[in-house]
Amino acid sequence: MRHLLAAVLSLIIIGCKPKPAKNDQELQTTMEEGTQEKVYPEELVMVLEAHGGLDLWKNQRTLSYVLARPDKPETHITDLWTRFDRIEMNDISMGYDGKTWLLDPSGAYKGNPEFYHNLMFYFYAMPFVLADDGINYAEAEVLRFEGKEYPGIQITYNSGVGTSPKDEYYIHYNPESHKMEWLGYTVTYRTGEDSDNIKWIRYNDWGNFDGLILPNSISWYNYEGREIKDLRNTVEFEEITLSSKSKSDSFYAKPIEAEYFVRPE
Repeated sequence: MRHLLAAVLSLIIIGCKPKPAKNDQELQTTMEEGTQEKVYPEELVMVLEAHGGLDLWKNQRTLSYVLARPDKPETHITDLWTRFDRIEMNDISMGYDGKTWLLDPSGAYKGNPEFYHNLMFYFYAMPFVLADDGINYAEAEVLRFEGKEYPGIQITYNSGVGTSPKDEYYIHYNPESHKMEWLGYTVTYRTGEDSDNIKWIRYNDWGNFDGLILPNSISWYNYEGREIKDLRNTVEFEEITLSSKSKSDSFYAKPIEAEYFVRPE
């Protein structure tokens, strides 16, 4: 988890702050300790290095991009340390300040903000999000596409990690450059059941952003199991920025008019 026409929307923030979080120095110390203690598979280390390296990624604080949808562009902003986030899409806003919130005055949003608020972030921030805590790694079956073989790593999550801990990911990389080229993933949100329906995204449109190799676009393909078919659709990212500076907690906080999302029973 390169992944459409837009201008950055004016963000008007009115609201209360979330529960107190660790300050920046405490967060940095925690991240550094995690980097020192965690041991990653050699194959994942090679992939991370091919994309600029985990240390450089961890020095960044704020990621922003626009999904260039002509009818409804979306501006996504994420704090890379706390994972607080905010999305602006025309007159609808949503975000996460420790809990998921939605501001939808007209009642037009028909999706699930808990599922969506960080969905595109995980697809965009590959492969770096695969170095998060609570992840298990194993060798994946080689993926074949147009006569080429792509070695892979299977990713599973510990129980209680995220909203869908039974999701699985399969990252496949170019054996020469070690850059990520494919992501396979399952969706288990709300079902609580394992799934063998693996969806496939191609990563073959990379940009260099201050030394980090991140996608300009990502493409979903039709598939039958692990046999990848033809291109289905492409999502483009515009106005991509990375910053070592953080935004205030109030930027991500629930506006007064918004409501916290309550998952249906």
